[in-house]
Amino acid sequence: MRVTISVIKADIGSIGGHTAPSAEIEDIVQQHVARGRGRLLIDSYVSHTGDDIAITMTHDRGADDPDVHRLAWDAFRSATEKAKAQGLYGAGQDLLKDAFSGNVRGLGPASAEVTCDERASESLIVFAADKTEPGAYNLPLYLAFADPMYCSGLLLSEALKDGFTFRVMDVNHTAGDRTITLDAPERLYDLAALLRDTHRYVIESVWSRRFPEQQAAAVSTSRLRNIAGKYVGKDDPVAIVRVQNIFPATEEFGPPFAIGPFVAGNTRGSHNLPLMPVPINTAASSFFCCPIVSGLAFSIHDGVLTRPVDIFSDPIWDAVRHDVAHKAGEMRRQGFFGPAMLDMSELEYGGITERLTRLEEEFVVTDHAELTHAVTLPRGAHA
Repeated sequence: MRVTISVIKADIGSIGGHTAPSAEIEDIVQQHVARGRGRLLIDSYVSHTGDDIAITMTHDRGADDPDVHRLAWDAFRSATEKAKAQGLYGAGQDLLKDAFSGNVRGLGPASAEVTCDERASESLIVFAADKTEPGAYNLPLYLAFADPMYCSGLLLSEALKDGFTFRVMDVNHTAGDRTITLDAPERLYDLAALLRDTHRYVIESVWSRRFPEQQAAAVSTSRLRNIAGKYVGKDDPVAIVRVQNIFPATEEFGPPFAIGPFVAGNTRGSHNLPLMPVPINTAASSFFCCPIVSGLAFSIHDGVLTRPVDIFSDPIWDAVRHDVAHKAGEMRRQGFFGPAMLDMSELEYGGITERLTRLEEEFVVTDHAELTHAVTLPRGAHA
């Protein structure tokens, strides 16, 4: 069976600031999407990560289907009215446009989709991140799909030995999708040179090289500031990763996330902090909104989803979270200084830009020749 997995996620309001959505608005989204099952959808699952509600849907209508995307859009719009009635913070925050225009790309919500011929044992993981940018997935996906230190399947599995193809997007280019396609391992150094810049170059998709028609992963690449023209919050990306058999195993995706890579995000979207793996339906961290990521593993048969397994909930992740929390504390102790805060290109829509513009008017330029003549030599010194 040919099936499309669509994950669409948005922040439409949360309790007491940027924490978690209310049960009522999540229920509204759930009920609205459920009405699409049997008509547009085969199955669906609704969850939240931080203050973002994620809708995972399966259907046979292909990627960018306007009716499927409208279903998610209308669910978020309907729940936004309840969010406003409850006085939730940031009600409708990620719904940046008033009118639906065919799909949610460019409207605010994060979306990732994979269309594939369902395998006999189709397995996948849905990752959802909060308080960070799409490039947050760059290192984990690079390690899982291209580094045998993390993915032993690249050495041990005949299906994986040819490597994978990475499609990387320049998310700063707004006049269409500007992408480059690189094969690993041959172009590994070129890939690393791009992926280190998580603000600009983002993995958009990964494909098997042994089976070129088989997509391995998809990542949402929308940047909210490019849509709104100003800072309106971090992009909070989602990713779909197919696992097992001709792809890396589920457990080969855990260790790359255990690194807790430093990514852009946290309070006011202004600093670098480590990405913390958390159980599903975890509220955003009150420790400077440390960036978080959840992972749900599903099996699919005839488009029907099993109940998911929460891959970051087993006991070993408690130790990982302890280490990541220590990293976060050390970085955040630097406050505004150096690498703790993002570079100016990422702060250009913030108040610091206006402050620096005002300070520019107070700078004075002194002629070097005048400065030399104005110097008074110490007593006893000779010119």
